[in-house]
Amino acid sequence: MSFDDWILALHVLSAFAFVGGIVLFWVLIVASRSIDTPADTIRIQPIARVGGRAVMVGATGTLVLGIWLALSYGGYDLWDVWIIAAVVLWFAASGVGARTGTEYTKAFDKARELESAGRMGSDGELLALNRTSRGAALHAAGSLLLLLLVIVMIWKPGA
Repeated sequence: MSFDDWILALHVLSAFAFVGGIVLFWVLIVASRSIDTPADTIRIQPIARVGGRAVMVGATGTLVLGIWLALSYGGYDLWDVWIIAAVVLWFAASGVGARTGTEYTKAFDKARELESAGRMGSDGELLALNRTSRGAALHAAGSLLLLLLVIVMIWKPGA
């Protein structure tokens, strides 16, 4: 295997980490819809951190290694339509993902606030934050952008 083959393998592995993190967040979104106590909300935060790291490592790996491959492989250039589309989709998905994280972080912050105040029972505001429709809509948009990115990477329109 050549060095570029290894870079390609790591690029694909990064894409799996990126997608895997997004899927994990979908699981957490569905699971948290019925959570209304601070302890249960705080309990899922470490899992969310794992998902966040998977997305960050995967997203960074796909971009950096993808650019490396575009420069290294013969027949591809950074200004190819499909590469530009992939980079635009990557930045769009990353931006939407950051806004999604901000929405769901509000529930963790509220849970810690309630916990520090000694209010460990059910809380309607916390339940509403865990059920945020804005967060779910943003995550759906980010997921769609990521799906489009994967489609562009597989079929390479204009290549």
